[in-house]
Amino acid sequence: MASIFGHALAAYTIGKVSNIQLNPVKLSLLLIFCAVIPDADVIMFNFGYSYMHPLGHRGFTHSILFAFILAFSVRAIFYTKVTYFSKVGIILFFTFFLATLSHSFLDAITNGGRGVGFFIPFENSRYFFSWRPILVSPLGAGNFFSKWGWHVIQNEAFYIGIPAVSVLVMNYIFRRIIK
Repeated sequence: MASIFGHALAAYTIGKVSNIQLNPVKLSLLLIFCAVIPDADVIMFNFGYSYMHPLGHRGFTHSILFAFILAFSVRAIFYTKVTYFSKVGIILFFTFFLATLSHSFLDAITNGGRGVGFFIPFENSRYFFSWRPILVSPLGAGNFFSKWGWHVIQNEAFYIGIPAVSVLVMNYIFRRIIK
């Protein structure tokens, strides 16, 4: 998996590009939540579920269906005053959907693990993308603060940080031009 920092930066970038004119702190925190919560599935190891089980790591919580359900739920719970099929309502839903799904996309370009269950519960296969430059992050906070963790941060600064900052700068320039 990519680190929590990489997932959070991707979600933040998606939120800024969406240009939703609502409370930016609330929106950013909810987007970051959506992007990092799929890894809560590691708790399933404690209940005896194997990695490859549909509820195992990179299983259902990394699926497209989960991203849809989470996006719908977050949108419904935290933005009750926004009309569902208004422009803002639709953009909110898709922004939460993309932030959640960004987690799975980043995990699918890491160099470790057993793939991502994009289509669970309909199909239990695990997938990687053919290009896998991101170093897999160590599991557990204690393991993260190590030489391996430092290499992951450096790697993500290049493969996630530079593209995210580039998108943010281009978005800023584009919005200034069209004003």
